[in-house]
Amino acid sequence: MFLIYDSEAKTFEVVGNEQNLNAAQGAGIQSAQNIAHLGVKALITGHCGPKAFRVLAAAGIKIYNTSAATVNEALDLYLAGKLTEAASADVEGHWV
Repeated sequence: MFLIYDSEAKTFEVVGNEQNLNAAQGAGIQSAQNIAHLGVKALITGHCGPKAFRVLAAAGIKIYNTSAATVNEALDLYLAGKLTEAASADVEGHWV
């Protein structure tokens, strides 16, 4: 599931990602493609693998990793400019 926040309107929308729930592989790529299709400009995540990172970067989406405990905390950090944009994937593919 994704929470899409519109920083101009200050609204959010929850978008499902169930199609990738049981994917043996390719879930990160498919999720990244879905995010790109939604017109997202930045992604705040706990981790991003190499294939998803490439898809997101190619779509011009900025990636921010955080260990924030809640979505609200992560969003506050982002809006305050306290998150650093990721330069590369931070986990290997198929990590557990």
